[in-house]
Amino acid sequence: MAEFAAVSRRTLAGRRRSLVTPEGVDLHLSLAEVGQRIGAFFLDLVIMLGALLALFLLCLLAFAAIGSMLGAEIAGIVFLLGFLVLRCFYFIALEMGPRAATFGKRALGIRVVARNGERLSADRVIARNLMREIEFYLPVTFLLYNSSEGAGDALTGLAGLAWTGLFLFFPLFNKDRLRVGDLLAGTWVVNAPRRQLGREIASGPAAAARHGFTDEQLDVYGIYELQTLEKVLREDQAEAIATVAATIRGKIDAPDDGYDRDFLIAYYDAARARMERGLLFGKRREDKYDRPGAL
Repeated sequence: MAEFAAVSRRTLAGRRRSLVTPEGVDLHLSLAEVGQRIGAFFLDLVIMLGALLALFLLCLLAFAAIGSMLGAEIAGIVFLLGFLVLRCFYFIALEMGPRAATFGKRALGIRVVARNGERLSADRVIARNLMREIEFYLPVTFLLYNSSEGAGDALTGLAGLAWTGLFLFFPLFNKDRLRVGDLLAGTWVVNAPRRQLGREIASGPAAAARHGFTDEQLDVYGIYELQTLEKVLREDQAEAIATVAATIRGKIDAPDDGYDRDFLIAYYDAARARMERGLLFGKRREDKYDRPGAL
């Protein structure tokens, strides 16, 4: 049992990576396992096939309603367009979203990040997903076409399988578990566990929206200061709350509406939500961001 635990710790340590963001935050991330990535990909394929099936049924109903060759042509065009849009933009659109993950990745708790610590840009997402055409769609399409047409021979089929297998199992042969697309785009796929920070004292999105904090205002303080603010709110001392509210208002140039605690709760909630979205939880550099007493 002890040996198994030691192996598990070594495996986990082997998947740990340190990533320094431009804001000076040292993030300690855990790379997704190959099994997680393959499982997420096949979940996404199932979702895509389900969407295509639903589109196909809608096209059949449309054809039945119109009942002519023109209706058949329109239904066929709609289905082909839907197929192309889903194939080309499903992964790109979802990974460019705030969660940087497809539905399959979300289900397995993983997401895409840039290896240099910057925001995941559109060009990185597009590059890593366009490579999937070469890695997966092209050889699979080739094999299916040959099979349906009865063309080619056993050697051709084996070559197609070898091509697909090479790209499919490429993550097994590098320490960062990178696809070829990840290698070219400069991305990692990492575990993204749900993180909570004092959610029970949060006021919800409505209060934050009412104050209308900008990203610049929310970025003034870091995780240390946010934890200090949480402590102040928990202790609920009127003098401390008034002092902290005045300090934050002065720092972010916010008007004084006379409701100090409501203002602090709204700011805390908005800043916490922004940090969670950006994965800004980790060890801060001592010389830049570890600033006791900043509040």
